[in-house]
Amino acid sequence: MRYLPHSEADRQHMRAVIGISRTEDLFGAVPDDLRLGHAVDLPGHKSELEVDRYMRALAGRNRTAGEGPFFVGAGAYRHHVPATVDHLIQRSEFLTAYTPYQPEISQGTLQTLFEFQTQVAHLTGMEVANASMYDGSTALAEAALMAQRLTRRQKLVVSGGVHPQYRDVLSTYVSPKEGLWLAQTDVSGAEDLAAGLDSETAAIIVQTPDFFGNLRDVKALADAAHAHGALLIVSVTEVISLGLIEAPGALGADIVVAEGQSLGNPLTFGGPYVGLLATRNAYVRQMPGRVCGQTVDARGERGFVLTLSTREQHIRREKATSNICTNSGLCALAFTIHLSLLGERGLTRLARLNHKLARDLAQRLMAIEGVELVNRSFFNEFTLRLPKSAANVVDDLARKGVLGGVPVSRLLPQIPEVEDLLVVAVTETSTESDFDDYVAALAEVLK
Repeated sequence: MRYLPHSEADRQHMRAVIGISRTEDLFGAVPDDLRLGHAVDLPGHKSELEVDRYMRALAGRNRTAGEGPFFVGAGAYRHHVPATVDHLIQRSEFLTAYTPYQPEISQGTLQTLFEFQTQVAHLTGMEVANASMYDGSTALAEAALMAQRLTRRQKLVVSGGVHPQYRDVLSTYVSPKEGLWLAQTDVSGAEDLAAGLDSETAAIIVQTPDFFGNLRDVKALADAAHAHGALLIVSVTEVISLGLIEAPGALGADIVVAEGQSLGNPLTFGGPYVGLLATRNAYVRQMPGRVCGQTVDARGERGFVLTLSTREQHIRREKATSNICTNSGLCALAFTIHLSLLGERGLTRLARLNHKLARDLAQRLMAIEGVELVNRSFFNEFTLRLPKSAANVVDDLARKGVLGGVPVSRLLPQIPEVEDLLVVAVTETSTESDFDDYVAALAEVLK
């Protein structure tokens, strides 16, 4: 047996050493009323070939994003990932590298992380970035804890447009939860976050584009937060948008976090993804994760080192800012390769294409009777109000071979007013034929 290699002779020898005659004697202290008393109701074992056949048949029931019109987003996006990315990240020096504790033998890993940090800082308009987090939601939660440490305040003013799952992760991380001031969900993005500010506020937390696709006025929020001695945390779920909209750091944000999945990382049924976190130099000592730096060696040649590590594995536990450090290094490498292939002009063109396609589809869908666009502005994702339940419409569209988006009620089931809202995402992978199929299918479903 592959996973139980001991023979009966081996087991007899082990029992003799510990002084028992039967394996069951190991569980003699377990009371009879806590024992099952019969075999577990599970299928019998199968051969490797049978298991392989079963798993392939099970996988065949899934539908991948590339099998037809696909407009699902809400925090995870289908973009074209060049074949070069997958080829390069499978090189053995990247697959086998772990945490670069010994710089003399980890120069390749350290350099890629250094380049990753440089790209993230440039994208976000910040001064320093760390060498990645788990994903966008945990990066946001870590930023909130960071703001509490920096301001020595507990209260967090959280936009109602922040992705519901990000808000859940934030609530799990932040203690006490009573310190969260959650704005009422407003699908149009017209909320007054400044109303929640006071002398106890550590930070405003806002997302742009937000869960509903709205672009937010970061500058006004930064000014309001700073007037109360608070920080502004900006979260970005669609990192491609930073190729077109102004960087949050240039608009006054103090901490910028993002989900980097859109660059280099396919959907892969939910992960792994890569979280981005960037801030100002003045706050670097409270930044979670680690920072790779550039230096020169004894011969004056360029080299890379682990400059700052704030994890409890590297420093005294009571001084640690986070235990995130077994990071998304391979996903960060994919991000860096993809962005390097695009270059600055390529990223801008890609962002413009995403926005144009989303605008085109929105116009076509709005022409269908009963369909209303909720957003005042958007990048490549927008929210529609439908004349019937969005969840039912999505199911009907799926039966017609079109994956039409994410019903808001799936992620906000406690709010009955959102039952008719549908979040639709458009990327460069969408074609005119996909648009034709979507428009025709939605028109038919809504009749």
